[in-house]
Amino acid sequence: MGRVRWQDRIVIVPDLHHGDPCIKGTRIPVAMIVGSLADGMAPEEIREAYPQLTDEDIQAALAYAAEVIHQDILAPLPA
Repeated sequence: MGRVRWQDRIVIVPDLHHGDPCIKGTRIPVAMIVGSLADGMAPEEIREAYPQLTDEDIQAALAYAAEVIHQDILAPLPA
């Protein structure tokens, strides 16, 4: 399976969810999906909570996060 083209599934619209990247056709932010996975939720659990999502939507959220992390300069936050 190749990487999902996140550009086909994620939109950034200034007046949709404060301009946060969201899954196209929903108000579900990418950060919520990635955060849920980081918290240990399985993709199946996320889809149960948000039945409008598909496996490809979840993969697109991860692909978007992977691309963004390579573009931004990250610095550790002070403890």
